[in-house]
Amino acid sequence: MKTIDQLLAEGVTGKRVFVRADLNVPLDGTTITDDGRIRAVQPTIAKLAEAGARVVVASHLGRPKGAPDPAFSLAPAAARLGELLGTDVAFATDTVGESAQAVVAGLADGQVAVLENLRFNAGETAKDDAERGAFADRLAALADVYVGDGFGAVHRKHASVYDLPARLPHAAGYLIATEVGVLKKLTDEVKRPYVVVLGGAKVSDKLAVIDELLGKADRLLIGGGMAYTFLKAKGYEVGISLLQEDQIPTVTEYMERAEKNGVELVLPVDVLAASEFPDLKTKAPADFTTVDADKIPSDQEGLDIGPKTRELYAAKIADAETVFWNGPVGVFEHPDYAGGTRAVAQALVDSSAFTVVGGGDSAAAVRTLGFDENAFGHISTGGGASLEYLEGKTLPGLAALED
Repeated sequence: MKTIDQLLAEGVTGKRVFVRADLNVPLDGTTITDDGRIRAVQPTIAKLAEAGARVVVASHLGRPKGAPDPAFSLAPAAARLGELLGTDVAFATDTVGESAQAVVAGLADGQVAVLENLRFNAGETAKDDAERGAFADRLAALADVYVGDGFGAVHRKHASVYDLPARLPHAAGYLIATEVGVLKKLTDEVKRPYVVVLGGAKVSDKLAVIDELLGKADRLLIGGGMAYTFLKAKGYEVGISLLQEDQIPTVTEYMERAEKNGVELVLPVDVLAASEFPDLKTKAPADFTTVDADKIPSDQEGLDIGPKTRELYAAKIADAETVFWNGPVGVFEHPDYAGGTRAVAQALVDSSAFTVVGGGDSAAAVRTLGFDENAFGHISTGGGASLEYLEGKTLPGLAALED
């Protein structure tokens, strides 16, 4: 895999360099609520511009259905990128049409442009190879060189991620190089004890990574909505908590395998339970009780790990050498149920281990809760990509960058 430094050594002055970034930031209307992904790709874009490249940045945002949708416009991200770079960034109002062609043609050496949301064109995500390839051909006409730096999308077989690199000289940007280096420390170069904290809503989203980690991790700490399927598998009453009954046989087998393999699988011992889900818009005070994990009332649901579990998880993290965390352990968006996720984040901060926050909601949580990003070893920009890498899958966007 060619690095961006090798590309720069070959010279990019005057060349149109297509940077596949991940500017898929959360928006409240047109206001960006977390610019972490834009900041993560800024070094690659800045370095190329400084070297005299004509930088064409492209990304997806959200899940528009193959047609323009103002709610998913990249215009706010383009404006924020310009602020971070300290320069004007041109914005094309389409992906490969007249606006894109004119904006790219108008770039001078060292200037940067952002194309509109790639998913406004159905060819970006098409399952049909020919349709995807046709869109990649049109993107290739806008550039001389390709730099892949959208780590959050490398697990997708999309035109700009998988097909386009085959059509242009290509290299990996700084962000992808960093992310891959970190993931190797979680797979090939692990320092032990290796502790993995998994949260989030659905256990089905994490089955494949749990399956893989049962042969690699020393401890698995389970929280979030997915924990209640494990608790139900142990025979506990979980009330109206989030539950995937069809996954109980699999979860039961995983718990048995963990014991057989000597992997410590740790579940909540107490939870915050309430009769209704909190209002995340008004964040009105919630009416909840703290109960043991095997005594959740039949008409209530668990919404966060309790104080005993927070202490337990912190103790299980304290002596680790490597920690990977993916998924909040409670409804952190509401202040009354943010304590568990805050406790996990604080345990990572207090640890001397190499700590990785695995993207997605976990990354959003540490920022929302006010933690210093530099207090963690690494905050990934791609939760889904990180999990698939840990599952041992081949990621299309990384495979496409190999020489």
